[in-house]
Amino acid sequence: MASFFRRKIAAKVGRTLQQSEEAIIPALSAVPVFKKQQSDDFKLSLSTLRIRGILPSGGDIQQQTEKLASQLEQDTVVEAISAGHGAVHFQVNRELLVQKMLEQFEQERGDAFGLNSELLTALKTGTTVVEYSSPNIAKKFHAGHLRSTIIGNFIANLKQSLGNKVVRMNYLGDWGMQFGLLGAGFSQFGCEEKLEKNPLQHLFEVYVRVNKEADHDEVMRQAAREFFRQLEQRESKAVSLWKRFRDITVDEYRHVYKRLGVHFDVYSGESFHQDQAQEAVQQLQSHGLLKTSEKGTRVVDLSPAGDMSSFCTVLRSDGTSLYITRDLAAAVDRMQEYHFHEMIYVTDKSQSSHFQQLFQILDKMGHSWTDRCRHVPFGLVRGMKTRSGEVVFLEDVLDEARARMLHNMSQSKTTKDLEDPEATAETVAVSALIVQDFKGPLQSDYTFDWDRMLQAQGDTGVFLQYTHARLCSLMKKNERVDAVAFDSSLLLDPLSITILQHLLRYDEVLFQSAQDLQPKHLVNFLLKLSHLISSAHRDLPVKGSSLTLAKARLRLFSGACSVLASGMRILGMTPVDRM
Repeated sequence: MASFFRRKIAAKVGRTLQQSEEAIIPALSAVPVFKKQQSDDFKLSLSTLRIRGILPSGGDIQQQTEKLASQLEQDTVVEAISAGHGAVHFQVNRELLVQKMLEQFEQERGDAFGLNSELLTALKTGTTVVEYSSPNIAKKFHAGHLRSTIIGNFIANLKQSLGNKVVRMNYLGDWGMQFGLLGAGFSQFGCEEKLEKNPLQHLFEVYVRVNKEADHDEVMRQAAREFFRQLEQRESKAVSLWKRFRDITVDEYRHVYKRLGVHFDVYSGESFHQDQAQEAVQQLQSHGLLKTSEKGTRVVDLSPAGDMSSFCTVLRSDGTSLYITRDLAAAVDRMQEYHFHEMIYVTDKSQSSHFQQLFQILDKMGHSWTDRCRHVPFGLVRGMKTRSGEVVFLEDVLDEARARMLHNMSQSKTTKDLEDPEATAETVAVSALIVQDFKGPLQSDYTFDWDRMLQAQGDTGVFLQYTHARLCSLMKKNERVDAVAFDSSLLLDPLSITILQHLLRYDEVLFQSAQDLQPKHLVNFLLKLSHLISSAHRDLPVKGSSLTLAKARLRLFSGACSVLASGMRILGMTPVDRM
């Protein structure tokens, strides 16, 4: 257990430097492991101690390191201390490492491992609102919304695992002139039978057709403006049709979300804040923040010098609200309803300036909680194609991923007989999509690659699932070993120690992910764990070993499996037991 060792080392260093262990802990970290090379377990960063004012910032840092290392003594917990480059290294007692780590697996089964660490319990918790996915209604789920959906789901899962009450919010694009076009278009081109049979496909076809018409037909443009006016005036016929389109869309989306393993607590939307947007404008007016531009639009001056060199439009010249006006109203409403500790928006990086302006205006309005709002931007996906050509809809991607995975499984000699091979193929394929997306920094664009994504070996979601299924199979085949007494001294070989050293880092990886909301730290940790497990399968056999040795190795594999499954669930993957 990382916590036990971190505290013992921090207390030892604290006594020498006359500091509390809490002051030392932020400078301590587990040492990353390398497969072929034995390493120490923890290191103490001298530069962090300097930054925190615990050590003088002047002088030679290496001399400071060597001096501190020489002042610290070994004991029953720490069996070796050495000076590295600007860090003091600690190796803990090997048998104690095995005992304490495997003891923690027994005490904290499943998803709880590592979550009681002092690093994580020190994080502030409260209500976290995560807004993600947010597609436009009356349109099929576009493949471009995939990243927002799975990134937002990861953030919500992470925050929930760390003890926050999470509100998972889908803020639908369900207002605006597009509904004027769709409403007017449906009255001319709509077909009830087609709407019943394939609702979103038919609405999409109507929308494409009416847009073409409106390009050259003023009568159609006027009909669209009139329908939207009726909608804004809440005329029953227009509202009834709009509500029908919205309900159809949400039902269809729920089906896609289920395939992705994603759910929402709240389906909100721009329409919810249409009336409140006018209240937000009045608040801007009362704060003296509203100005009129040369074009007659109402704007908020965001320039540092107050010279209108930078401003944000919040009302059109005809007095109608814009996307940002509704976002202002939504933010205020959510604070009133949820009293959130933090609110996180997950959208592509093209919206970064929008959120910068949103947060600036909220701050100017005097909302002290503005610093609790955060935008997580992400890059674009290039080259997402199916065999039939360019991808438009996410369901096409999911269908193709499942089909390709099913084919790969049918070709593999290790594939088991499964009750529902299609369901397993889809679960594994979604995992492959997630890992391909999460391996790098979120803000980077990346190129979609079917073949690399679905490989069973290498750094893929398929490899994580294969590793988990293999561990589950190993444990199921050896259930009889449970009755044997456990002997921790049988796990002192280098590979067992390396796996346990790697697991020491789990709470630090979650802590790092909580700081920057990047899934790459957890993905890379789990991939490294899976590669270590793969080596252990080969070099630490259970079959053919004595019962006591088999029991010890199974305990190690069981602990590694629980951490692997826990991390996969946080990423948004559903671990499979067989594949």
